[in-house]
Amino acid sequence: MGGSAVTPIFTALLYLGTLPKPFIWADPGTIITMGRPVTIWCQGSLQAESYHLYKEQVSQLLGMWVAWNFRDKARFSIKSMSPNSAGQFQCIYNSSSGWSERSDYLQLVVTGMYSKPSFSAHPSPIVASGGNVSLLCNSKDTMDTFHLLKEGGAGPPQHRESRFSAGRHQAVFPVDSVNISHGGIYRCYGSFRFSSHVWSHPSDHVDLKVTGTFEKPSLSAHPGPSVTLGENVTLQCRSESWCDTFHLFKEGFIAPPQHLHWQNNTGPFQVNFTMSLVNSVHAGTYRCYSSHSTSPYLLSQPSDPLELIVSEAANTTSLSKHKPDFKSASNSQDYTVENLIRMGMTGLVLVVLVVLLYQS
Repeated sequence: MGGSAVTPIFTALLYLGTLPKPFIWADPGTIITMGRPVTIWCQGSLQAESYHLYKEQVSQLLGMWVAWNFRDKARFSIKSMSPNSAGQFQCIYNSSSGWSERSDYLQLVVTGMYSKPSFSAHPSPIVASGGNVSLLCNSKDTMDTFHLLKEGGAGPPQHRESRFSAGRHQAVFPVDSVNISHGGIYRCYGSFRFSSHVWSHPSDHVDLKVTGTFEKPSLSAHPGPSVTLGENVTLQCRSESWCDTFHLFKEGFIAPPQHLHWQNNTGPFQVNFTMSLVNSVHAGTYRCYSSHSTSPYLLSQPSDPLELIVSEAANTTSLSKHKPDFKSASNSQDYTVENLIRMGMTGLVLVVLVVLLYQS
């Protein structure tokens, strides 16, 4: 995109535009990874003769598009996104009738400049419909602002100023009265006040799942809920209603979802979550949920809880109780040898006495 100076007369024309303002947007979006291309579009009128793109309150003319291919819109390309490319944009167009009003602002953001922040959901990323959840974004870096973004373009990003707590800069994004529209994939970013359009790498994602949409499944353990260390156990989640995905949840831990691929839609529907070589970490309270693959973030009501108990092997305990005491056996053997020596000495004394009596 070329550039040129903006004359006072031209600037005045921008403020005195009488034609309807154009519509401005970016493709593939307004939040672009550093080094990736982006196209800014400006759509005006079929009578437009040229389009002009400006950055930062029309103080810098970034490019002009002569409307000869298609007159109602213009395209301005950025081949490689960088911090210098990010910022606030507006566009205008002109025709034989004069100049248009300025478009609304387009905020173009570049990501990938700083280390990614940490991101988590509290108390859990699985939330009952109508409940509350807090999304916490934090960083060891001195970020001034954190930004929350839901994948899929559902609404603009949310912004929160950071606060310093427990050695980290952080911001809390509360989500109250959760409903099905809140389910989805979330990420957060951090930025500094002096460059608000330049963001960090994205955080790891949080999958927010909303429960209570469907009837609860049942959860059972096979061969049973009491397991010996080192054995295998299978947790089976089963639903009478049609579903093709199951989710297993253990206090603070979510297993990867298990998917079903059915040739027909006859129930019951069930999957097995198998745990091999069980240890003490596997012990705890489990619940499972069902869902449809077309709506992966809308879950059923939770199953009844299942308590998995992991105990030591009985034969191991028995062996430890009846293990031979080698130290005691050795002591008994020593006492027997000592008695034999004493008996031998006594016999020798008697022989000597008999010999002496015989000689006398």
